[in-house]
Amino acid sequence: MSVSSAVVATASGLGFGLSLIVAIGAQNAFVLRQGISGRHVLAVVAVCAVSDIVLIAAGVGGFGAVVQAAPVVLVVARYAGAAFLIGYAALAARRAFGSAALSAESGRATAALGATVVTALALTWLNPHVYLDTVVLLGSFACTYASPDRWFLGAGAMLASVLWFTALGFGARLLGPLFARPRAWRVLDAVIAAVLLGLGLGLLCTG
Repeated sequence: MSVSSAVVATASGLGFGLSLIVAIGAQNAFVLRQGISGRHVLAVVAVCAVSDIVLIAAGVGGFGAVVQAAPVVLVVARYAGAAFLIGYAALAARRAFGSAALSAESGRATAALGATVVTALALTWLNPHVYLDTVVLLGSFACTYASPDRWFLGAGAMLASVLWFTALGFGARLLGPLFARPRAWRVLDAVIAAVLLGLGLGLLCTG
């Protein structure tokens, strides 16, 4: 192993990881809303980043072959994830179209820390696309590299997750002035509801 090959592998993992994670999805939508509300942001960012690190490590370590050999794991995650996403979409729609007045303060009145962490965990671990991206797809890509370069690739992908969730969660507060208006919260929750409903129905229609 040379320093140059390790650098190339790490950069490849960073780029590949960002290409997988920087997309509109349930996890990102949740992190964005928590970031704007300013509630439990560090906990949410930590849960999402650590979860990705664990899954990426599993993929690089070869666990992707186990998942492919036991597709029932993805089937269970698909239906459980679909139910959770549709349920969470309904809650977001209720916030968007409910009669209660919304404001920056009401936007901050989110769930308690425990409930927020559980939601972040569910949006991560009940999403089969997370397994396909991090464990199967990234794991397969890592297998094209010899050891220990594959672990440098994995480290790059892990760094991508940490950087992305940190930027998304803590950078979202820059949108605070915009969300001082109740209408902005309604629009955000309506978009989140549409995204999560689409993802949930998509999970039910695939397979």
